[in-house]
Amino acid sequence: MRRHVMLPLFALLLAAGLPTFALAQPEPPPERTINLLVYGDDPCPQGKGDEIVVCARRPESERYRIPRKLREKPEIVGGPGWGSQVATMEQTQRQTLPNSCSVIGSNGFTGCTARMLEQWFAERRMQQSAGQP
Repeated sequence: MRRHVMLPLFALLLAAGLPTFALAQPEPPPERTINLLVYGDDPCPQGKGDEIVVCARRPESERYRIPRKLREKPEIVGGPGWGSQVATMEQTQRQTLPNSCSVIGSNGFTGCTARMLEQWFAERRMQQSAGQP
């Protein structure tokens, strides 16, 4: 029985609070916000209408400089040197070039004969240095 009494009371309180909630609407945000960098003694422009202008001031010496994020290179500690990077790239690409004795790339098979001859000459030099004919 108590439940039937509470429902109309709740509906009455809800209806009484609804108009005050509907009247308390926040005002709309400004149509445009402008962020600017201002150098030296340059004035910060004023907003027109409901514009908001936010200015950050930098020294005059920074006016024509490249931004700090772009002009500073991150330091790689212990990274490979440029020469070793080039050697690695050349070695990686070597298998796709002619005279590489590879099944991939253009004319990769042409290096197989040269590689076999190099191996034969190396074995012959080893035999001659060991005293074998």
